[in-house]
Amino acid sequence: MTASKKYPNLFSPLDLGFTKLKNRVIMGSMHTGLEDVDNGFERMAAFFSERARGGVGMIITGGFSPNAEGGLGHDKSSLNSDQGVANHKTVTDAVHEADPDVKICMQILHSGPLASTAAAVAPSPVRSRISPVVPNELDEEGIEKQIADHVNYAVQAQKAGYDGVEIIGSAGYLLSTFLVEKTNRRTDKWGGSFENRMRFPVEIARRVREAVGSNFILVFRIAAMDMLQGGLSWEEIIQLAHKLEEVGVSILSTHFTWHESMVPTIATMVPRAAFASVTGRLRKEVSIPCITSNRINMPDVAESVLAKGDADLVSMARPMLADAELVLKAAEGREDEINTCIGCNQACLDHTFSGKLTTCLVNPRACNETVLNYDPTASKKKIAIVGAGPAGMAYATVAAERGHDVTLIEASDQIGGQFNLAKQIPGKEEFYETLRYYKKMMEVHGVDVQLNTRATAQSL
Repeated sequence: MTASKKYPNLFSPLDLGFTKLKNRVIMGSMHTGLEDVDNGFERMAAFFSERARGGVGMIITGGFSPNAEGGLGHDKSSLNSDQGVANHKTVTDAVHEADPDVKICMQILHSGPLASTAAAVAPSPVRSRISPVVPNELDEEGIEKQIADHVNYAVQAQKAGYDGVEIIGSAGYLLSTFLVEKTNRRTDKWGGSFENRMRFPVEIARRVREAVGSNFILVFRIAAMDMLQGGLSWEEIIQLAHKLEEVGVSILSTHFTWHESMVPTIATMVPRAAFASVTGRLRKEVSIPCITSNRINMPDVAESVLAKGDADLVSMARPMLADAELVLKAAEGREDEINTCIGCNQACLDHTFSGKLTTCLVNPRACNETVLNYDPTASKKKIAIVGAGPAGMAYATVAAERGHDVTLIEASDQIGGQFNLAKQIPGKEEFYETLRYYKKMMEVHGVDVQLNTRATAQSL
């Protein structure tokens, strides 16, 4: 069965008027930390270009702050210089060389009260529950500076070869704190009524569109559910969406929580595509495309979301860490070879929030593409691996893929090691997917798996 027949919605192009997306799969924004390491942009170029070759329609980078008070601390990644533009152009050129039809957008993220700096700013001096910093209240001049800095960054991104930008207006970052009364206690034109509270993010979107012209993708990350006591009402969300469409936003990307919310939205216990119906409700209120996200980790799930009319595009961030070729494998009918994201968050989000380089529990090559090169071996060896737990299976698969003659020896009657216990825990059933993946890949690469066998010095 061809991809177009099995996934007719997933592989249909999307016409934005001034450009087209080749399919409905977005690699959503996720911070990697690559911009902070040596040769970071070279590594970032390898990371994103591998996903471009893997079939995704559009890539949205991790967030980059438009100024110092944005608080992300990425001095090496700043676009506010010719060298910064050249650094980012390394990434965009690599993606477009890998596949000229793949679009790449840069996310502009101002941390606002979540910035880990004494210079943090917000509409009002209200500390976030998850931050030790009380932000500085912006005055009129400061607000105008923040707007101008967002516009400048979008223009610089355009110079760097990006096809568009995504402005994040959710999650408890700067723009979203203007929208909610609990964090916006102002009495001037930037606070009070919802019309005033939404003025700041809308004005940023309007001025960005004016600055970059009509042939540049402008995505706005909107909180379709902020999951806060005293948060936005549904009527306010619709009002904001209408205004963003009016000022020239190309695509709305729905987000479902603030970081300080206690409601889990991406953990493995959350059902697949749990929040897509919320995007579907908002989609009925606007005429521009809507992206949905969260726990959409396999092509059949994505196709189902699109078929129901819950979204125009599906965002997969962590699944693209787990398998850069997810979309390509779906197109070629190799779904059983997809290394599925299990929603564990251990090497992605946990690393991000602890200041470590992002990677993936089930795919350690993620963000290490220039370090872990699985090239064919020039010297074939016979390799015995003792223990068919995740580490043993991963080593066996890579060694066999590189051309070695591999035998995997396991004393028990099944592969998987402690993952066989993990998959039995309620809410951890996704761990089965990793076992399914390695079982298939060991078959593909010809690993000799010997169960019920104890390795001895003599047998080895």
